Amino acid sequence: MKQKKAIAEKEPIGDKKSSVWISIFKFLPLLIFACMVIVFKLDLLLAAPIATFSAIGVYMTLYRSGFEAAFNKCLDSVKHIVLIFFILMFAYGVAECFMATGVGAALINLALQMGVTARTVALVAMIVTCLLSIATGSSWGTFAACAPIFLWLNHLVGGNELLTLSSIAGGSCFGDNIGMISDVTVLSCGMQDVKIIDRLKHQLVWAFGCLALGLVVVFLAGSNLPNTQGDVAAAIAQIPAEASAALEAERPSALALLNQVESGVPYYMVIPLILVIGLSFLKLHTMICLAVGMVSSLIFGYFAGTANLSLWLNDILYVGFSDAGSWVIVMMLWVSAFGGLMNSMNAFEPLAKLVVKLSRNVQQLMGWCGVLALAGNAALADEAAQIATISPIVRDIVEKHVECKDEKDEYRLRVRLATFTSAMGVYGSELVPWHCFPVFFAGIASAVYPLRNFTPIEIIGHNYLSFIIVGSILLLTFTGLDRFIPMFALPGKDRARLIK
Repeated sequence: MKQKKAIAEKEPIGDKKSSVWISIFKFLPLLIFACMVIVFKLDLLLAAPIATFSAIGVYMTLYRSGFEAAFNKCLDSVKHIVLIFFILMFAYGVAECFMATGVGAALINLALQMGVTARTVALVAMIVTCLLSIATGSSWGTFAACAPIFLWLNHLVGGNELLTLSSIAGGSCFGDNIGMISDVTVLSCGMQDVKIIDRLKHQLVWAFGCLALGLVVVFLAGSNLPNTQGDVAAAIAQIPAEASAALEAERPSALALLNQVESGVPYYMVIPLILVIGLSFLKLHTMICLAVGMVSSLIFGYFAGTANLSLWLNDILYVGFSDAGSWVIVMMLWVSAFGGLMNSMNAFEPLAKLVVKLSRNVQQLMGWCGVLALAGNAALADEAAQIATISPIVRDIVEKHVECKDEKDEYRLRVRLATFTSAMGVYGSELVPWHCFPVFFAGIASAVYPLRNFTPIEIIGHNYLSFIIVGSILLLTFTGLDRFIPMFALPGKDRARLIK
């Protein structure tokens, strides 16, 4: 028994030439994964199990093991993220509550009080989508809810269609990058064993600094447009019936939110969002913060006439929990299993060696980890798959090749890795034409605004916020200029050193 286990864990023996072929063979499951997603357009719910079983086959071949030993490697990886599944279920519940009870609609109407002209429609669209994505944790839901409003409002005032659409796309992902209830945020923090609130504090100034710079760029890009003011009610009234039907098929909760924007909800419906954010800064457990958000949305929704106990339990929470269980949790189970098995084979060792070889200090090593996350996102064409697959790789690289003075410094490095995998997953995806994000955005925009057929390339070209976020975090990390951003600095040379 012990002898068999030793054989199963032993690296395949061979000369230098054969070891190259072994490395290529280990990488084969990732190529299959990418091919399933990009070429055959399979959903991750199908692509991840296929890739996992191909990895099991490779493991069994190379390590001369049985199926049970190989599958146990998958289970070992999944065990570490069980808490993530509970948090994700609550996060989806909060997102559905905030969309259905009027929290999102109240935020939109508050922001629209600023008044909208051709010059400012893209600017206001970015602000509104940033707020709504933080509140709901849903980039796709935010985009689906806001695209009809602002594209038709842009049409009324004579604004720039692509600038407005790209601003909606960029703002819709802001909550995925910095919010508390996004599946991307939860997964990226869980994979690095860091608290969500710690990552939020770490990137707070940087993220909102990027947003401020993005707003300036968008404003300057539209400064030559007319200053004619538009009416939101008139824009919603212009939305054709076929566009509403398409939106209902793709995102029913977004259509409900759109109706609430039109009919109006009390402004006090933003209080549940404030409670969630406030309690998180008091360092309460994430599940408690999310539970307060769900319950408070019921209480305030009852007084606003948007919710009652039966509706809240049987429709809103049920839909949120079932959405999490029907796709995202199952998908993450398989993706995590795949990533764990690939790492147990040291399949990414050549990439790790390359990253270390290119680095002269800890800052550069962290920067190359960010590039690795960006490359993984482009290869897998899905941010969740990238986070689950690349997170263990970059964590292993840093733990093996960085010597820190104490555990606090190690923790800060893991917080940055969580920020990297999330930012490169969400905003990096908006710069990849074949990624599901820009493809979804183009499809929804063309459906709700049939006057033009949008393409992913067009959206990418004007998505200034994505370029700013991806470019700035890499530049600041590689150069060490992140030390000038409050709470964003990595440990200095006296606190962490590179071990080749």
